Amino acid sequence: MKHLIPLIAVLTLLTLGLVFFVVPPAEGLGYYVRIIFLHIPCAWVSVVAFAVAAIYAWRVLRLRDGDRATLLRADGFSARSAQLGLLFTVLATVTGAIFSRLTWGAFWNWDPRQTTILCLLMIYAAYLALRAVLDDPERRARISAIYALFSVLPVPFLVFVIPRFYFSLHPEPVLNSAGHIDMEPVMLATLLLALLDVTLIYFALLRKGAKSRT
Repeated sequence: MKHLIPLIAVLTLLTLGLVFFVVPPAEGLGYYVRIIFLHIPCAWVSVVAFAVAAIYAWRVLRLRDGDRATLLRADGFSARSAQLGLLFTVLATVTGAIFSRLTWGAFWNWDPRQTTILCLLMIYAAYLALRAVLDDPERRARISAIYALFSVLPVPFLVFVIPRFYFSLHPEPVLNSAGHIDMEPVMLATLLLALLDVTLIYFALLRKGAKSRT
């Protein structure tokens, strides 16, 4: 953890430097393209976070009743990851709305990608609401784990599949419908760096949150 913070700081500064001083304006988007270097990593990390929450939920359900400490620890990781997933989904939604306002003239257009990410927000907001009404820690852990496992199933479809079947104002994804990477090399390198940076931030927050629970 101690070595992760300096690495994140260096990656963040390097990413910001590339975004604001190296990345060229994109055709049709100009410098508004800078928003995607936060928007896409936040959307990606939200998927990672919900997947990690499901993995720890699976561990919860596999543990026996007698192993209470391990069960609650796994539940803590699952809940923390879901909370972070919700946070990064909110960030992806907000940055997407700002991009929408700048390029399409309105914060919200019920575009397929906007609609599916709203569904994702509601699914995991319901997860946190469910946890809030359950008092017994072990019962909360097991019921929440079942919900987390079922709720992660539609995530790939909501994020990657369904939006491709409908007309969208949203720009073509990095990996377009033809299966080709449609991005200039300097933009792609910056995006990959941003993805790594935000992913490491997520894991640092996950570990920090888990330690605070123990």
